[in-house]
Amino acid sequence: MNPEARKWYEASAAQGDLYAMIQLGRSKKDFCTFSNDCPPDQKPPIEWLNQAKHMAMPKAIQGDAEAMYVMYELTFDEEWLEKSAVAGNALAQYWMGIGYQEGEGFFLPWRRAKAIEKCFKASAESGYPKSMMEYAAILFEKGDIEGFRHWNEQAALAGYASTVYGYGSDLAHQPDTYGFPFDIIKGYALIYSLRELDGGGGILDLAERKLQKISDTMTPEQIAEAKEFAKTWKATHAPLSFFPDKLSR
Repeated sequence: MNPEARKWYEASAAQGDLYAMIQLGRSKKDFCTFSNDCPPDQKPPIEWLNQAKHMAMPKAIQGDAEAMYVMYELTFDEEWLEKSAVAGNALAQYWMGIGYQEGEGFFLPWRRAKAIEKCFKASAESGYPKSMMEYAAILFEKGDIEGFRHWNEQAALAGYASTVYGYGSDLAHQPDTYGFPFDIIKGYALIYSLRELDGGGGILDLAERKLQKISDTMTPEQIAEAKEFAKTWKATHAPLSFFPDKLSR
């Protein structure tokens, strides 16, 4: 935890953000502890965790789904995770699905698969893009290509950068793997929109190479139209994100 990160986490925590409190509470290695010059008024990690728990517990008891999830992060008690998932928290539903995939819980084989699908479907319908892609993969394995295409599109509409790349490639038929309707203008535009990223996850290099392949089959007029389409898309859709976890796991 360096001073700049701490400044912003504390500013967020001061406004009641429970996730910021948890991050501060999990920061066992603060830069100032090595130089022995921590400010005298700096809260120790345990106080941040206690504050988060004090704020989250009453809401969790009243049935608040996100507060239940926060209680899970604070206690690692699986019961809170399950309660949050049942109450409709998309992130809790996602992690329940991941847990079942990794062998948690006791199921007959076919019931485990159904439980995994149920979790990811619920989370996808609640708007979590990572679950949309997990659910899409399940549908693809079951032969539901139309369902697969639907959830790919929904994840792209939500700004999931990895899916924007795949969806754009599919629309431009570079390659044509899943039967998406050919739309080279939109396909180029979506890939082009990824150029504003800083290269996280290596996607910037992928986007540049893909743009070259697509542009080889386009006229200058089409490329200009696609770039204008990209501007409109950015102004009318969710910002791009890789949807990293709010908390380190």
